[in-house]
Amino acid sequence: MKPSRKNQADLNFPRPLVTVDVVIFTVLEDALKVMLVRRPNGLDDPFPGRWALPGGFIDVDKDTSLLDCALRKLREKTGVAAPYLEQLGSWGGAHRDPRGWSATHAFFALMPSQDLVLEKGVNAAQVEWMDAAAASRKRLAFDHAGILESAIARLRSKVEYTSLPAFLLNEPFTLPQLQHTYEVVLGRAVDKSAFRKRMLDGGFMEEAGTVEGASGRPAMGYRLRDRSQAALFPRTFSPRDAEVPDA
Repeated sequence: MKPSRKNQADLNFPRPLVTVDVVIFTVLEDALKVMLVRRPNGLDDPFPGRWALPGGFIDVDKDTSLLDCALRKLREKTGVAAPYLEQLGSWGGAHRDPRGWSATHAFFALMPSQDLVLEKGVNAAQVEWMDAAAASRKRLAFDHAGILESAIARLRSKVEYTSLPAFLLNEPFTLPQLQHTYEVVLGRAVDKSAFRKRMLDGGFMEEAGTVEGASGRPAMGYRLRDRSQAALFPRTFSPRDAEVPDA
């Protein structure tokens, strides 16, 4: 229902700028990477030439929700829909954007790196995958360094007790590939036998036939039973699950 003229008149007050930003993670070259865009060097840009998270203003004619806006920005930057997308939080204040009081609603996405074509746009002169931890220490535009740091912390915390890293892999994937992805995100090794038991007991995967393993030998491939959400494990990865080096 459209608002009446009286209601429209009642809305005649200063309004904040409202945006959506997306922290897009992948695993590439044995490292957790994040997609960053370089802002244009125009004099009217609030942070000319700075790296930033992909995002932009909500389009009231296209976006019926914050999620719709996040999905649109994701498609614009990657050409695909994210296998996993989760709302991270909201940031706002009078000084985060020199153009005025602003609020942003941040999401984080997980996707495989293969076959992704990064797209430049009106507000992105350059698009690159960067090491996530290193990127969070850069002087990013707005308050994006803090948002990225929060996204990394959220991801690593949830990886301790969920199947989230599986969304960073193309299907079918092997158990060694999945373990390696866990280790990259966590930043530490995990015990092979304990990991294998946890994954197979979790019930979130199904066999997808034989595929070529890392050594060129046949290995069992797996795919997710449900791609709409991550599986939850009854306990976190503990220090006992860490890989024990040979004597």
